[in-house]
Amino acid sequence: MRGITSFCAVFLAATAQARYIVPGGRWRDTNGDLVNAHAGGLLYDDKSGKFWWFGEYKIEGQTEGGGVSVYSSEDLATWEPHGLALKPVEGHPYISPKHIIQRPKVVYSEESNQYHMWWHADNSTYGWLLQGFATSDNITGPYTFVDATAPLGNWSQDFGLFTDYKDGRSYALYSNGDSKYGRDVYLTAYNKNVTALEKVVYRFPKFDLEAPTIIQTEKSYWALMSHKTGYRPNNVVAFRADSLSGPWSQPFMVAPLNTRTFNSQSGFSLRIKGTKKTTYLYIGDQWDSNSLWESRYIWLPMDIDEGKKTLDLVWNDVYDLNVKTGEWKAIRGKTYTAKKAKTNGNAYKQEANFATDGVILTGIYGNDSTVTFEGIEGTGKPQWVSFYYQNTDDMGFGDQPGGSPDRIGGSWQLRRISSVVVNGNTSNVETLYQRDTHKGIILSAPLLLTLEKGSHNTITVGGLYNGFDYKGADLDKIVVYPPEH
Repeated sequence: MRGITSFCAVFLAATAQARYIVPGGRWRDTNGDLVNAHAGGLLYDDKSGKFWWFGEYKIEGQTEGGGVSVYSSEDLATWEPHGLALKPVEGHPYISPKHIIQRPKVVYSEESNQYHMWWHADNSTYGWLLQGFATSDNITGPYTFVDATAPLGNWSQDFGLFTDYKDGRSYALYSNGDSKYGRDVYLTAYNKNVTALEKVVYRFPKFDLEAPTIIQTEKSYWALMSHKTGYRPNNVVAFRADSLSGPWSQPFMVAPLNTRTFNSQSGFSLRIKGTKKTTYLYIGDQWDSNSLWESRYIWLPMDIDEGKKTLDLVWNDVYDLNVKTGEWKAIRGKTYTAKKAKTNGNAYKQEANFATDGVILTGIYGNDSTVTFEGIEGTGKPQWVSFYYQNTDDMGFGDQPGGSPDRIGGSWQLRRISSVVVNGNTSNVETLYQRDTHKGIILSAPLLLTLEKGSHNTITVGGLYNGFDYKGADLDKIVVYPPEH
């Protein structure tokens, strides 16, 4: 097998990292457009010497059935768009714009000298629960639809694909629906040509999970899966095994409790074996149910301890990954805390024993009640700025929109929206999405801002309308990072 199976050997030919990886940021391609490849998968291709990212293409007004987009990169941070690898076909029985084309994955088949794409194929009511299959002679496509089938007669919902780097065998991962007869996740082996499934290798019974992916180390296999909460983030769990056929461990959480996996869902994982280190990446999606086409991506290194049999996601606002050496390093920034910020209107500082300086900024509402961080050092070039916040929507109204999930009838609002103004320039207002957290749980959201050179800059944060009100999230601090090299 070539493609996903080739990670262990091909990184030596890749170029050094040119840009930072910023989880949750607005990632733009080489044309300046937002990267649009949701719930996808990556592979490294020997022919091109590049990484290829396939994902769901979503646009405003059409969140399903948009087809499969494809991007290429030499460094996992600079992405060149190549259009749609699989285009929807009006009136087609399986890939029309009215149908569901989700979680696409691509592998290279040595047997047929083709690229094979698989995905979750369904109708708009999730009544089919099939796996779609298409092929192409070129990695960018166009991919030609072959069939949509039930795997060994079973149902198939969320779809994943894993290739064992030691023997080149590929496997399908899929949950088998939400009915009382389903709620399992299957690990099933493909034939050598990756054109059909041959046998079930393992069944994860009745854990009621989805969005499966497997990462392989020298000693173990680790399966990551999400709970079924729709577009609301939850606590992703992992299983460990010595063999794909099991026995697999009990599931355990991979991120701190109540961070809801840093507001992300699992979907894929990537092994990067470089000249100095092997790094394992969690490839997750930060869904935004209010605007699915603008959902972000959470890519994080995994800390795997074979002795303790643990796997933990390592949060970094900004990090630099060198795909040649396999090394990554966190980028350090300069911190400005809430305690030193200025408040305006009804915004105020409140005691918070979980905050950086024991103080958090709250009451941020519209343009009249704002907070301002002063004396910020800039370089005159675009810089990532992380806003550390607490979104207490779960302290809300319970039976009203945006109310607390901790109450009967409650629901998550999922996000607050703040306005961000640099140096008082209200003609250039940035929008900051702050997903729901929990009481006392602080997460960060990044924006790319241009600050003037020197230490005289100001950043003012207010509230923007998010469908319910104009309130921004509480702020703990901001961290300003150096420009990308």
